Amino acid sequence: MNPIKSTFCIAALLIGTQAFSQEIEDKKGIVAKNAQLVKVQDGFEFTEGPAVNRFGDVYFTDQPNNRIHKWNAISNEVSVFKEDAGRSNGMYFMLDGTLVACADNKNELWAFDTDGNPEVWITAFKGKKLNGPNDLWIRPRGGIYFTDPLYPRPYWEGRGDESEQEGQDVYFLSADRTELFKVADDLVKPNGIVGTPDSKYLFVSDIGAKKTYKYEVREDGYLINKTLFCEMGSDGMAIDDRGNVYLTGDGVTVFNRNGEQIAHIPVPAKWTANVVFGALDRKTLFITAMDAVYTLQMKTRGVW
Repeated sequence: MNPIKSTFCIAALLIGTQAFSQEIEDKKGIVAKNAQLVKVQDGFEFTEGPAVNRFGDVYFTDQPNNRIHKWNAISNEVSVFKEDAGRSNGMYFMLDGTLVACADNKNELWAFDTDGNPEVWITAFKGKKLNGPNDLWIRPRGGIYFTDPLYPRPYWEGRGDESEQEGQDVYFLSADRTELFKVADDLVKPNGIVGTPDSKYLFVSDIGAKKTYKYEVREDGYLINKTLFCEMGSDGMAIDDRGNVYLTGDGVTVFNRNGEQIAHIPVPAKWTANVVFGALDRKTLFITAMDAVYTLQMKTRGVW
């Protein structure tokens, strides 16, 4: 969730779609020819957490309104998937269709079945409340990585602004959910997170330090060989089939696998929170930004 936003604006619902013609910087031809950013719908308060299912539909959150919405990749329509969604923030789909969410209302990790029924998976670490799980990535072979920065929320009752944990860290939950442990404890404020489809590398954005790091992933879930990927932090992250990494904040900024900037996609919003590749062919970049959601057609394809 946007670390600098303390109030939320309400906009009128947009009927239909609207294209924008801001100039896109694209050095490597990753955006489809003549493609323009399209506003799918607005009228939300703050959109976050886009996650794509196996059919290419994208689920995203409107955290202030405590809802999860669904964008249908075929009809381009948006509907409500779940009310009272635990103030879900970052989300990710498991292979079996389970939607796992960072539920910020009580600093937990939730899972929703296909009908929207929730199950609480994590409530604490070593008997103490988490800061507020923010974003997550599920590796294909199982196991969940999630970031746990501290962003005090106005809806927290009786907790105050203090952390019960020693730091703001990155955690790993084993595939069978019997083990939860820290895998990175030397970051200022970790936020966006994404891994490669072969599960060999994990990218973690330290938005507090304005940097993004790359780690090697061990079979047991631990991270090794931390290296600086780029001098930019990010709220949300995505990766494509060329190994390019997509960071958010001021629009969407794209870096190649060597950490060199190759593209910038401007978005008409003060803050761009998150991004994912949607549609059945994974060539539609789906962007959440403030009160609206957007799409952009790409040449590159998302991995899932």
